[in-house]
Amino acid sequence: MIITKKALPRRALLRGMGASLALPLLDAMLPSMTALAASPAKPVRRLGYVYIPMGAHIKDWTPPGSDLRQLSPILKSLAPVIDHCSILSNMELRNAYPGTHATSNAAFLSAATAKWTESTDYRLATTADQVAAQQIGQGTRLPSLELSMDLLTTVGQCDNGYACVYQNNLSWSTPTTPLPAEAHPRIAFERLFGDGGTAKDRQSELRKDASLLDWMSADIARLQRKLGPGDRNKMAEYLDTVREVERRIQKAEKATAESKLPDLDRPVGVPASYGDHAKLMFDLQVLALQGDVTRVITFQLARETSTRTYPEIGVSDPHHPLTHNSGDPEKLARVAKINAYHLSLFAYFLERLKATPDGDGTLLDHSIYLYGSGMGNPDKHDHVNLPILVAGGLAGTKAGGRHIRYEKPTPLANLHLTLLDRVGARLDSFADSNGKIPELTI
Repeated sequence: MIITKKALPRRALLRGMGASLALPLLDAMLPSMTALAASPAKPVRRLGYVYIPMGAHIKDWTPPGSDLRQLSPILKSLAPVIDHCSILSNMELRNAYPGTHATSNAAFLSAATAKWTESTDYRLATTADQVAAQQIGQGTRLPSLELSMDLLTTVGQCDNGYACVYQNNLSWSTPTTPLPAEAHPRIAFERLFGDGGTAKDRQSELRKDASLLDWMSADIARLQRKLGPGDRNKMAEYLDTVREVERRIQKAEKATAESKLPDLDRPVGVPASYGDHAKLMFDLQVLALQGDVTRVITFQLARETSTRTYPEIGVSDPHHPLTHNSGDPEKLARVAKINAYHLSLFAYFLERLKATPDGDGTLLDHSIYLYGSGMGNPDKHDHVNLPILVAGGLAGTKAGGRHIRYEKPTPLANLHLTLLDRVGARLDSFADSNGKIPELTI
């Protein structure tokens, strides 16, 4: 590290024609003379949420004991990051009843009751991610980032008289303001790195074969000359990742352009494979967190009532009908395969965070992610014993490879309150919370 009279600002950007690129956390961002050359920069805290629809086959989800190293069939892909994970059993969303897909999605981050309406007079509550964005996200380029895997064009009512807005949107900045999520990797990339000109101009420029990094090569070279060896290596790895993400987006767009029969079940221009699409969206999240573009992210891994099939894992049945199985063992086994596949994609993301240096640790050490569903048993449409996983270092304290099992149903709002507190967003209560999670507050 080079100690200078003025440290590199944490908000420093690389700039090029119509685009900008936030920098990862570098040792050169330390204030002048505040630490020895070997001291790491102070990391920030990040909070994320990943939603899965229609609950889970809870028997194959639930660990057999209190030690998570005894993994259940669905959780096996977590093995490489298990010390950063905790499963919480018997969490409930009481305000999600009367028990619908719409209310499952709506209550997951709000723990609130959705107004029953088919029209535009919908009402919910400010969601936990937006509480965090208001308190820890205002210093970043994007206070929050909302992503999904499905192109949502449905309007009107989608489920038992509930407006589609409740299924389409996880995040609400106010009780009457849902925040649309972006499913297209290119548009998400532009939102993260586009800067200057109109949206149409940026889209046109970014679709050229040249990398946006080529436009800011002079700025990159100038910065590299100012950095020490360790920071130069960090920058090189970060820029390589940006190029790789760009390459995958361009490849997907080219494949779509050459396709004679476009797939109407996915946004145009995304990878044909669900798994490739999901990994690309997770990689964009890594870049966003690494560059401190945002500190709060929500990601809808699939939509409630999704009829997506998963031929890549041998499941040709649509997901939603499979969940209404009356206990049929063969259908339950296929539901469990889908659950395990979704979780394996999240495990991929956690491993990427674990491999990304950040200050005195990794991005995983300095992040918290809540993965789960607002529905427990999808065959019954209940909202108790939800599949809930917390991953990350809890801003410095590992979750600890534990299975926390409550004897009585415990409000999911307690977990929201606890995680908000861990990232510095202080509230006395949240929705129907009646306390915090003691095991995650130390």
